[in-house]
Amino acid sequence: MTDTTQFLYTVHPVRAEMLTEGPTPLESEVVTRHFDYLQKLTAADVVILAGRTLNTDSSSFGIVIFNAGSTSEAEEIMRKDPAVINGVMRARLYPYRVALMGSK
Repeated sequence: MTDTTQFLYTVHPVRAEMLTEGPTPLESEVVTRHFDYLQKLTAADVVILAGRTLNTDSSSFGIVIFNAGSTSEAEEIMRKDPAVINGVMRARLYPYRVALMGSK
């Protein structure tokens, strides 16, 4: 990627009980694939940062901050996330710019 823009997408569990009562076997498998997908994008220098809040109520969410060449490319990256494809998490995309970032 030569000309990149930063984006952020949030993910929220579709089934809140996944956090309070634990994931179903399918949710567990999909979340593992979600993590693997983000690891590959991180290794490819696409993902800058990914993580989630540690609370287990309905306000819990994850974020992915990443580089993409266009809004349509960013949407494709978000839509290809296994958690999104499989309906385990709902996602929302935002244009974003990292202004400050520490080294640790």
